[in-house]
Amino acid sequence: MAAIAAGDRARESGVPADITVFERDDRVGRSILATGNGRCNFSNAAIDVERYRNARFVSSAFDALGNPSFVLDSFEGLGLLWREESDGRLYPLANKASVVVDVLRAAAAELGVREACEREVAAVDPPREAEKPFTLRMSDGVFERADAVVLACGGRWSSSIGVEGLPFEPLSPVLGPLRVAKQDIPLVRELDNIRVRCAVDLARDGGAALQTIASERGELMFRKYGVSGICVFNLSRFARRGDVLRICFLPDEVAGNASGYLAARHRSLSRRFGETVTFEQMLRGVLLPRVSEAVLKKGGFQPGSAFRKRDASRLAELLTRFPLVVEGIGDSDICQVRRGGFSPDAVDPATMQARACPGLFLAGEALDVDGPCGGYNLHWAWTSGAIAGRSAVELMSGAGFE
Repeated sequence: MAAIAAGDRARESGVPADITVFERDDRVGRSILATGNGRCNFSNAAIDVERYRNARFVSSAFDALGNPSFVLDSFEGLGLLWREESDGRLYPLANKASVVVDVLRAAAAELGVREACEREVAAVDPPREAEKPFTLRMSDGVFERADAVVLACGGRWSSSIGVEGLPFEPLSPVLGPLRVAKQDIPLVRELDNIRVRCAVDLARDGGAALQTIASERGELMFRKYGVSGICVFNLSRFARRGDVLRICFLPDEVAGNASGYLAARHRSLSRRFGETVTFEQMLRGVLLPRVSEAVLKKGGFQPGSAFRKRDASRLAELLTRFPLVVEGIGDSDICQVRRGGFSPDAVDPATMQARACPGLFLAGEALDVDGPCGGYNLHWAWTSGAIAGRSAVELMSGAGFE
């Protein structure tokens, strides 16, 4: 997207520009092919800027474009058709990520952009004198020169590219599954691969009581080491070791008065099954049997024991705030984003140019910006890349570079 924006701006302004995409992989856009389970959730119909990390910076960048529909307008101009799914997620109509790569590559090729694959940039050296070019040190020992550089390498590789004088936040994986503490491992191991629709809170010790940090709802999947699913991925952006995931298995209309619901349920079941109603009977038809067993085990209840009125409060607590203590990220290879990268404080959001290094522009995950699942991170990639590419050509034009 940065290369396309640069090519478009160069063509509009008549500035001669030789644009090259240096790619360490054997083809450009390979990482796009893996997004959205191979379908590429390329944007969202209702982006909420406040959900981004460093939201003020992101908001300023979006404002700089002056067009809230920039991403969708751009892809429409490239010839992409799409459809909207739940929560505003946008996917290509063809349902394959490859078509997103295809329209991007075609547009770049038409503008004369050169793809230099299997060319890894090891370091970017700023000019030592005014109006001199940057030096790109390639991993094979070759040097390349450029009047302007857009660093759009993604968070995973940003830390390996040295740029003197730019503050850099350490990288950490987010948007992934969570591992639970040792005491909860036997419980989740028994639930491995079971999926539940639920609401989940992430709570943290606030001194007197746990305080809710973030909340999500959706499908949660138990894993041998912890929990996964989009709702968990989103909570992983805020989770710290020692935080508590609190799972609500009941629908909203019941969860608000779970104790009352259980008392009424007990009366109803007593009329059908007799005066003695077991815990197993109380949860039959509410939860999957294995989930019921886990809930009861957590509370120290026996499935075949008789449910008593005094048990309603404790069982209600387990059904609406089933606790799992967070240990950390469960599997970093599954994480969709690496938090960290070059600090937005060092970058002009209107141009994506590094304040201390004119001619160097940063985009996408190279910056310490991340958002939730649902197309947010690719939306940021396209937006910041377009700003950076356009601004790079404008700088060259203003500086009189050839």
